[in-house]
Amino acid sequence: MVAFVEMDKQVSIQAQLADTDGPVILINKFIVKSEEAEQLVDAWADDAAWMKRQPGFISTQLHRGIGGSGVFLNYAVWESTSHFRAAFTNPEFHAKLGRYPSSAIASPHLFRKVAVSGICVA
Repeated sequence: MVAFVEMDKQVSIQAQLADTDGPVILINKFIVKSEEAEQLVDAWADDAAWMKRQPGFISTQLHRGIGGSGVFLNYAVWESTSHFRAAFTNPEFHAKLGRYPSSAIASPHLFRKVAVSGICVA
């Protein structure tokens, strides 16, 4: 089963779930032993297929560090925090977490775009 470690020690994912605005971006960093990478991908694919069917889900993409790295990054877009919260706290989703390798560590965190003049828009 995957272990959870906060990405931000000041603001937990649980605290973020109290937010009511939208849309939000989930960034989830996974660390796994490189020999368990395939098991992580399989478990993530199963989760992603389930999330895809949830209200408010927009898209997701998984990235892997190069050179045999055991670090993965998931980027997912949701219509709102409340949509993500409903999916993330669903017992059916939590039951799936047992499919992850024993070495897996996940660090989920929610973000919003930031507008920086002349560089990017929100």
